[in-house]
Amino acid sequence: MIEALEAIVADPAGAVVGLDFDGTLAPIVPDPESARIHPAGPEALARLGGLVGSLVVITGRPAATAVEYGSLAGVPGLVVLGHYGLERWEGGELSSPPPHPGLITVRAELPTLVAGIAGVGIEDKGRAVAVHTRRTASPQAAFDALAGPVAELAAETGLAVEPGKFVLELRPPGTDKGVALGDFLRERSARSVLFAGDDLGDLAAFEAVRTCGLPGVTVFSGSAELSVEADIVVDGPAGVVELLGSISDAIAARRP
Repeated sequence: MIEALEAIVADPAGAVVGLDFDGTLAPIVPDPESARIHPAGPEALARLGGLVGSLVVITGRPAATAVEYGSLAGVPGLVVLGHYGLERWEGGELSSPPPHPGLITVRAELPTLVAGIAGVGIEDKGRAVAVHTRRTASPQAAFDALAGPVAELAAETGLAVEPGKFVLELRPPGTDKGVALGDFLRERSARSVLFAGDDLGDLAAFEAVRTCGLPGVTVFSGSAELSVEADIVVDGPAGVVELLGSISDAIAARRP
């Protein structure tokens, strides 16, 4: 891990720094529409983006939403891969495939499926639909009760289920954060990589870091059982921002 950080600092032009959004750059909040990046995040990203080869945010959110909630439009060289890599925002331009046809059925049937549990929220992301149990009286019990029915609905409509912290997301199959990160590393001819995340969906990206053959660092944002999967554990988005600042400081210190 120390060697990988040294590789990033010694050769920043060859480094890819990848980041999740919710829970990593932005604190987790009960209402997903209220999530915003840590106050120091845009400045830290803008500074780091001017120092490393590539900076990429990989999120389950729509790419444009992450750009808006993260105040990311001004970050130099930033790429945002939304919907686990299905969408791409770069230089103010957004590219994406058509929505999966199964989402029409999901939108019609989900309200009835969750109606028996008070406090469940449905978030329509355009190319995915998420079921949130954080606002219920018993978030884990509600999550467990809905996991089976949501999986059945996904199977019926040809969608995949991505579980997270009190959320079940129905999305098109065939990609995840690991696939998205791996493809991006090859595209950029990366020579080192760091990825920071906080949830189950980020484990695929952690695995991509471990198996890509490059010097790599995985960072867990928070304190949970998933932290055993990471090389570095930091205290939420504030810790991520602090780490990014430290990397920028180390790179800048080596410049003439």
